[in-house]
Amino acid sequence: MPKNIFSRGHSRTLTRHHKIAMAGVATLGAAAIGLSAVPSDASTKTTTEAAQPAAVAFSTEQIKDVKASVTDQMAGASLKAEQIAAKKKADAAAAAKKKAAAEAAKKKAEAARKAKEAASRDAKRAQVKKAAAKSYPNNLDGWIRESLDVMKKHGIPGSYDGIKRNIIRESSGNPKAINNWDINAINGVPSKGLLQVIPPTFKAYHVPGTSWDIYDPVANITAACNYAADRYGSMDNVFGAY
Repeated sequence: MPKNIFSRGHSRTLTRHHKIAMAGVATLGAAAIGLSAVPSDASTKTTTEAAQPAAVAFSTEQIKDVKASVTDQMAGASLKAEQIAAKKKADAAAAAKKKAAAEAAKKKAEAARKAKEAASRDAKRAQVKKAAAKSYPNNLDGWIRESLDVMKKHGIPGSYDGIKRNIIRESSGNPKAINNWDINAINGVPSKGLLQVIPPTFKAYHVPGTSWDIYDPVANITAACNYAADRYGSMDNVFGAY
């Protein structure tokens, strides 16, 4: 029969291995006690196992609502952008119209100003022309002087004395004088006016810028001097009937 290793006489002979074995037995006993305290229907899984995530409940109606809300927001933003663009376009059109109206008014004012200035210049020129125009007395002296100025413009020769001398001989200075007894009168074309010119000669030698009335003093003198210049070189060379 083996010896009791726990006897008094051998208590000092416990080796290191014996001590470890005893500690292991004690530990196993404690574990057994612990297991016996757990209920029989309890889970034996260790607490180190990861917990399963809980199921998340969701609804398609919520997604639809969110989508509709986003769509509405986008539609609203698009409409607002269109309204802003339309307003900008309208403002630009109004500004362009206003600018065009201002330019038209400016052009109209400028045209009116130029027209006014032109009218003013024309009026001034007329005044200057009127002031510059010579005035002649309505008598034989004035008629001869005015005729000489017209003749000068057209290059028709003649002098004051030569014209006056022939007028006194032909009509005595009467612009309405008419010869109803000479050969011309017999032929139906009587001599008329200051220098006794027959109508065909007056018409042929009429000087532009004068009247077509054969009895007009200036017209009669200039036409007669034009004829005398063509036939005699000048009225100064005429000393009798011509």
